[in-house]
Amino acid sequence: MTDARLAYVLDTGPLSHFAHAQWLGVLKSVLKEHRVVIPDVVEKELREGSEKYHTLRCVLDADWIETVPIDTPPQWESFVHYERRLVGSDGRNIGECGVLALAENLPGAVAVVDDRVAVEATRGRPVRVRRTLGLLCDAIRAGLLTVPLVSALADDLIRGDYRLPFQVGGFAEWCVREGIFDL
Repeated sequence: MTDARLAYVLDTGPLSHFAHAQWLGVLKSVLKEHRVVIPDVVEKELREGSEKYHTLRCVLDADWIETVPIDTPPQWESFVHYERRLVGSDGRNIGECGVLALAENLPGAVAVVDDRVAVEATRGRPVRVRRTLGLLCDAIRAGLLTVPLVSALADDLIRGDYRLPFQVGGFAEWCVREGIFDL
């Protein structure tokens, strides 16, 4: 039996930063009606990181996040495509490759990645991408979250060294400047 809900395939970055900032519950609330998956390579990154950062255990233990292996020929072909474009000699961005490959091969799935280069690597590919801020703005529009709550969340993410296109306290102004909300 297949799961007909829309699947969101999440990258290590958003998950780990939400966990570190203790906002993982908000992400769960935003995605509660959807299937939330991570590729096995993201699970591996989280496991390795949990040895140093205990907050990652809550991601690994979350019953609402499903690990899906990259194990079919189409998934591997997609993975190799992204690996050639994203992974350098330092081995970084393997998680993004897995997220994009899995999202490309799960019907109707959406990849949640924030890395600009990873997003650019999807051009011309059959994969839908949504950035974390886009998810949060969608949740505000749907009445699930408020601008002040997302502003506080974004500030905590920034304080935890997550890169966002504004400084602490700048979420609402960014929304207006980008034409997202007329506050």
